[in-house]
Amino acid sequence: MSKTKYSEKAQDKVEKVMHEFKEGKLKSSSGDKVKSRKQAVAIGISEAREEGLKVPKEKKKKD
Repeated sequence: MSKTKYSEKAQDKVEKVMHEFKEGKLKSSSGDKVKSRKQAVAIGISEAREEGLKVPKEKKKKD
């Protein structure tokens, strides 16, 4: 059982972003092509968060 809960729409958003990544069309904010799978997922989650979809809060890093 997963601890994190994402809404269906948030999952759809990440799926669309990953599809763009796989096609090589996903670009970062600087305009460069995204090459990292982790970066693509982070962009999808960020976009879902901007749209107000249900996404868990960002984890705080320990020093």
